[in-house]
Amino acid sequence: MTRISNDQVKHVANLARLAITEDEAEKFTKQLDAIITFAEQLNELDTSNVEPTYHVLKMNNVFREDMKQKGLPREEVLKNAPDHQDGQIKVPAIMGE
Repeated sequence: MTRISNDQVKHVANLARLAITEDEAEKFTKQLDAIITFAEQLNELDTSNVEPTYHVLKMNNVFREDMKQKGLPREEVLKNAPDHQDGQIKVPAIMGE
C-alpha cells in the first residue's frame, strides 16, 4: 500500500508550477513512497534516553563586541548613489501611487 497517491504527486507538482508526465508522476510516487517508508522506520526507534540535538557539532554563537563607530560622511555616500534628493538616496517606487 502506498502512502502517497499519483493524484497527490500531480497536485504538488501543479502547486510548484511543474509540468510532469504520467510516467514521471508514477516514478515520483514510488520514490516518495520509499522516502516515507524510511521515515516511518525512524519513528520505531526508542529515543527516550537520547538528548535532543539541535546541531551535529558542538557550536556556540560567536558574536563580536558591539562597538560604536562613526559612519561614512553623507556626501561621500551620496557620491556613489545613482540618484539622490535632499540628502537621501532616491530609489524607484515599488508600490503604486
